Amino acid sequence: MYAAPIPLALAGIGEVMSGDAIGMVLELGGAALLFLSALLLNEGLKAEAAYNDRTIARPPGIPRKLFAVAATDAGILLGSLSGGLIPAIIFSTVAAGAQLVAFGFDPTRRKGGEGASDFETDRVARAIDEAEATVADILASARRIGDRHIEGRVERMTAAVREVFRTVEADPRDLTRARKFLGVYLTGARDATHKFAELYISRQDQQARADYVALLDDLEQSFRKHREDLLKDDKTALDVEIEVLRERLQREGV
Repeated sequence: MYAAPIPLALAGIGEVMSGDAIGMVLELGGAALLFLSALLLNEGLKAEAAYNDRTIARPPGIPRKLFAVAATDAGILLGSLSGGLIPAIIFSTVAAGAQLVAFGFDPTRRKGGEGASDFETDRVARAIDEAEATVADILASARRIGDRHIEGRVERMTAAVREVFRTVEADPRDLTRARKFLGVYLTGARDATHKFAELYISRQDQQARADYVALLDDLEQSFRKHREDLLKDDKTALDVEIEVLRERLQREGV
């Protein structure tokens, strides 16, 4: 899809050379719309993949794949207008239809757990959306560091975080306890990663690196243990663990 605008862009450049201003606008405008369509489609496919991976999820707020089809339709129509309106409409309709058949529509239905009320489903979906945004922030900070080992360790830790997400999705009643846990742990992980990234980028402090890796180990183990506690419905162990980590993060200055 990213290659589709290239012929129109080249044709538009050719029109510049020949002095055809209208043809240049039509073909370069069509190329721009096709490029926009590729961007929207890419984001739509990412949103669909995230939706499919989750047990409880709301449909994407913006139908990016549908907007991509509209951009393709407009781009082909604009780029082929020089050959006549009727052929342009035929070409654009065929192109839009082919894209729709190939990639489908955006998800439109809410996914919920068995036996969960609409209120519980929406509540869990919102909470997981917020937590996923924090996870994405942690991963983005880790990638800024430029250390493949650190990045791999952070990805392992966030994989443990997502196991907790899946557990909560399987039983929305766990959300209240999980929200408290995730609030402390995820916020601590995000703040620690931000601070370490800033420090390590400015000066390669190996002691700070070792301390951060040790914190990642503790966080990963805690997330995996928390998932087990949720499955066992062990509230006392969970409360103690939260207090222990809160004290650890305070000592770390987070």
